Amino acid sequence: MKQMEADVVVIGAGTAGLAAFSAARKRTDRVLLVEGGPYGTMCARVGCMPSKLLIAAANAAHSARSTAPFGVTTDVVRVDGRAVMARVKRERDHFVDGVLKDMAEIPDALKLHGWARFEDDHHLLVGDDHRVTARAVVIATGGKASVPDMFDGLGDRVVVSDEIFDWDTLPRRVAVFGPGNIGLELGQALHRLDVTIRIFGKGGVLAGIGDPAVKRAASDAFQDEFYLDTDAAIDSLTRDGDEVEITFTDLDGKRCVERFDYVLVATGRGPNLEGLALARTTLHLDEKGVPKSNAHTKQCGDSSIFIAGDCDASAPVLHEAAAEGSIAGGNAARFPDVQAHDRFAMLAMTFSSPQVAIVGTPFDKLAAGAFVTGEVDFSDQGRARIMLENKGMLRVYADRSNGKLLGAEMVCPGAEHLAHMLAWSVQQSLTLDDLRALPFYHPTLQEGLRTALRDAAAKLG
Repeated sequence: MKQMEADVVVIGAGTAGLAAFSAARKRTDRVLLVEGGPYGTMCARVGCMPSKLLIAAANAAHSARSTAPFGVTTDVVRVDGRAVMARVKRERDHFVDGVLKDMAEIPDALKLHGWARFEDDHHLLVGDDHRVTARAVVIATGGKASVPDMFDGLGDRVVVSDEIFDWDTLPRRVAVFGPGNIGLELGQALHRLDVTIRIFGKGGVLAGIGDPAVKRAASDAFQDEFYLDTDAAIDSLTRDGDEVEITFTDLDGKRCVERFDYVLVATGRGPNLEGLALARTTLHLDEKGVPKSNAHTKQCGDSSIFIAGDCDASAPVLHEAAAEGSIAGGNAARFPDVQAHDRFAMLAMTFSSPQVAIVGTPFDKLAAGAFVTGEVDFSDQGRARIMLENKGMLRVYADRSNGKLLGAEMVCPGAEHLAHMLAWSVQQSLTLDDLRALPFYHPTLQEGLRTALRDAAAKLG
């Protein structure tokens, strides 16, 4: 067995792992990047980028069908499933190639391909023929889709989001379980691409929205377009040949039996930590088997092991994974001189239509009575009405004592832009007065935000 030594070993070459590797390498050349699977990052291969490619095709089809209210007539719109998926895969491969080119620039001596597992805090076995001694380790193994037991027996009729981007064409009927950001985005996209869909949820969960008023507005907007039941009563799921038969009670209380080509399970992703043999380390694990860590240092306890990205199950989004990777990699390289770092204001998005975004402290995490809300209904907002995208609501939350913006939740057109403005404002501790003193051009969607800010300011008196 070949013996190797490194100051820092980074396990995982995804977004967090590459950021950790880069940060560590600024302080030492004795860094080793270990990856057991394909290079290319989850975002590029099966996440952010291919999903947005599918959504872009879906929105193009939807726009083409929605011209009549503007007085514009189009011929029949036809979706070519093979052409749609060919572009998704072609562009997906382009993004992956970009990551692979970056990987190729890393010297071979600093990369090791194989599955890693701990012997103890400072020793790792990689594959069957390498043993690595490390002064510090960064765990950046990412996340993976979880499939509940209720889908056992459905075989290859069950797919997760990672798998649909390898379809050669679009199926006719898909049942989507889980109206979180992944299920909602992909479910709506498939619907707009002429796939018959049903989206089933549990417990009223919808795109992570905690504000009841925003959730009602979101539910109304989406149910106007496609079938969505956020608290579905499913009686049975049965495999029959190449189809799945689902018996459920619909929104009107009627018992229904429908058949689908696939069941897309988007009920959540969990940390990808299996096989690391964490029990051999000194790490303290939570009830889900995730090492407990400090959010500002990414250090696990007082050990020489750090964790970053989706595998710590804290904020599974790319910009957070990259930031965590940089923190973890830098601290691993300077260990034991560990330094704390400020974190970003929370920023989460769902690229549905209308878009959903959550900023700062969510509604259900705020202390009752300590904040005021301000809202705008987009049904009659000027720019939204012009574009015929006048659906949804935005609500901002401000500290009752000093007027500082605490957070916001929204389902509305342009949410990805409004949410960035609000996240920057939360991170800079701006007040309602600070924001209201800024320019708002007319006519824009941002004027809707000004309406919400004015509403909140009025409640502060």
